[in-house]
Amino acid sequence: MMAGMRIERDSLGEVPVPSEALWGAQTQRSYENFPLGIEIMPLEIVYALARLKAAAARANASLGVLEEEKSVLICRVSDEILSGMHDAQFPLSVWQTGSGTQSNMNMNEVIANRGNQLAGGRILHPNDDVNRSQSSNDTFPTAMHVAAACAVHARLLPAIDALIAEFARLEVEHEGVVKSGRTHLMDAVPIAFSQEIFGWRGLLEAAREDIIASMEGVYRLALGATAVGTGLLLSAAGQALAFIPNASGAALLHHERVSK
Repeated sequence: MMAGMRIERDSLGEVPVPSEALWGAQTQRSYENFPLGIEIMPLEIVYALARLKAAAARANASLGVLEEEKSVLICRVSDEILSGMHDAQFPLSVWQTGSGTQSNMNMNEVIANRGNQLAGGRILHPNDDVNRSQSSNDTFPTAMHVAAACAVHARLLPAIDALIAEFARLEVEHEGVVKSGRTHLMDAVPIAFSQEIFGWRGLLEAAREDIIASMEGVYRLALGATAVGTGLLLSAAGQALAFIPNASGAALLHHERVSK
């Protein structure tokens, strides 16, 4: 075995993994098999997955299908991930197989291995514990929606509001200033500069309203449909949703329209 490597095992056999890495065999296989581009999975998705894993652990514990000790460990590591402590442990390219399975397993393996470090023994299993009551086919799209909702409310809307406020200030500052209005690079009719700024502000305010209206679809989460869309684990998913923090304060919705 190469120096600085350890052996991990999965259903395909053995695979060398860097000794300092918290990920395991499935992450390593993806890292080696998809060396495409320079675009790695955005941290916003990573952090949303961490939030989801903690929520699922708490839900599973409340339903009695996961030991409290394991739930606490999963939540503790998820908090570490959200603090940025383990950013380097998520190296996978966005160019990977469908459904985000590799990134879901990257998260499962990191949480399990780090949790076992903290516990001083093999307490957590990436699939049986960290991924309990979940499937990549619903956790990954759920993480995308949670990441989008958090980004919109934590970053996009505050930035729009700040620019709207600045335009409102500039309207007052430039009131009475008259300039030539222009169309197609030609002088047209006079216009107050404050009127022009008012138009810019109006565009932003209308765009903000459209963004808010479109969020209804983002708040719908696929969690619980599980792999083929049967809604097999809706009870666990419903519990998990109560534990997912939402930066907006608006309830994230569980999309229960599943096949019968």
